[in-house]
Amino acid sequence: MGKSSRLFHALAISALTMAAARASNAGNLDPNTSFYVPKVNHGSTTQIADLTSSGNKTDAALIRQMVDTPQAVWFTGGTPHGVQQDVKNTVSLAEAKKTVPVLVAYNIPFRDCSQFSAGGAASREAYQAWIDGFAAGIGTSRVVVILEPDGLGIIPWYNPFADRDTWVANPNYEWCQPAEAAKATASSDRFAMMNYAVDKLKANPGTHVYLDGTHSAWLAAGDAADRLLQAGVKRADGFFLNLSNYRANPHLEKYGRWIAECIWFADPTSGSWGRGRPEFCASQYFVDPKYGTVNPNDFSTWVNSDHWYADNVEGQFWVPYPGDAGLKRFVIDTSRNGQGAWTPSVAYPDAQDWCNPPMRGLGVRTTANTGNALLDAYLWVKIPGESDGECTRGLGPGGTTIDPEWGIVDPAAGSWFAGMALQLVKNAVPALLLP
Repeated sequence: MGKSSRLFHALAISALTMAAARASNAGNLDPNTSFYVPKVNHGSTTQIADLTSSGNKTDAALIRQMVDTPQAVWFTGGTPHGVQQDVKNTVSLAEAKKTVPVLVAYNIPFRDCSQFSAGGAASREAYQAWIDGFAAGIGTSRVVVILEPDGLGIIPWYNPFADRDTWVANPNYEWCQPAEAAKATASSDRFAMMNYAVDKLKANPGTHVYLDGTHSAWLAAGDAADRLLQAGVKRADGFFLNLSNYRANPHLEKYGRWIAECIWFADPTSGSWGRGRPEFCASQYFVDPKYGTVNPNDFSTWVNSDHWYADNVEGQFWVPYPGDAGLKRFVIDTSRNGQGAWTPSVAYPDAQDWCNPPMRGLGVRTTANTGNALLDAYLWVKIPGESDGECTRGLGPGGTTIDPEWGIVDPAAGSWFAGMALQLVKNAVPALLLP
C-alpha cells in the first residue's frame, strides 16, 4: 500500500471510529437536566422538627436544604412485581415534576459480601427476574440507573487477570470468599448478571446506565477497566465513581479519565496495541523506570501516569485515538466528599475511613453541567445523613461496640445519623446558604 493509500486508509478508520463513538455516546446526559428530589428519610423530618422546637432554626434550615437537593432513590429487594411497581411510582412522581430520577439497583446476590449492606437476590435467575421488573417499571421514561454499587469492586471468588498470563498467581482469589457461593462459578455469574442487566435496561430508550468503577483509592485504573469491560460497559453509558465514599473530585476526575482511556486501550476490538491487556494501563499505583513512581497519597505524582496515557493511548501510532467523543463517560457521587477523605489521628486496628468518618461535608450539588468532557454528572447517590453502618474501627463486633470517633454505637446502615448530618451541612463545600 502506497503512502497516499495508507493515509486514506488511516483517515477512513479514524472517521469510522469517530462516527461509532458519536453513535455510542448519543445518549449522554443533557447539561440542563433537572433531577428528581425524592421523599426524604423520616429521620431527617424528626431532626428538623427537634431543631426547630429547640430554637435552632439555622441548623434546621441547613438540614432542610440538604434533603431538598436532588438525590437518588434506592431499590434493594422485593419481588419482580413489587420492584416494578415501586420503580414505576418513582418515575411517575419524577415525570410529574418534569425531572429525571436517579435510580439505584442494589440487589445482586452476595451484595457487599455479607458486610454492613448484606443481602441481595437468592440466585442468578432470581436477580434476572428482578431486573426484568425493574426495567419494566422504567419503560420509556428518562432515568439514570446506578447499577449495583460495589458490584464490581467486591466480587465473590474473583481471581483478577486469572489465566491471562502464566506469571499471574492462580488461584489468587480476592478476600470475598463466601462459603455459600460456588467457587467455580460465582465470579462468572456476577459478570453474566451485570451483562444481562445492562442489556435489559439499555433496551429502554431513555435509560442511562452506569456501572461500578469504585474510586481513586480502591482499584487500579486497569483493574477497574478490566472488570467494567467484562461487565458490559461498552453497551452501557459508562461508570460511576466514589459511591458512598469521600474521595476528592480532582482525584476522581483524573482516575475516571484513566479508566475511560484504559477501556478503549484494552478493548479487544479497539485495534489498540494494548487490546486485551488492561493490566498495562498506568494508575494511581503505577511504577515505571521511564515515567517514575506514582504515590497514591501524593496527588502531585499522578502526572507520571498522565504521561504514560499521553504516550501510549492518546499518542499511539497503532490506531487513531478517538478523542473524548469515543470514550466511555462517568458520574461521581459528591454527596459527602466536600472535605475529601478522612485521615484518622488515632491508630485503629481497622480505621474504616469509609465508614461514618467525622467532620466530613456535603460536596458539589447534583448537576449534569460539569464542564468536563467525560464527566456526565455530579450526583448525590448515597443519601447524605444516612449511616454507613455500625462502624467499630476494628475494636469489636458491630451493633454492640462503641465507635470511638462518635462515642456511640453507630446507627445501622441506612438509618438516619443526626450527628453526622449536622457535620455534613456545616462543613459543606460549596457552603450551604444560611437562612
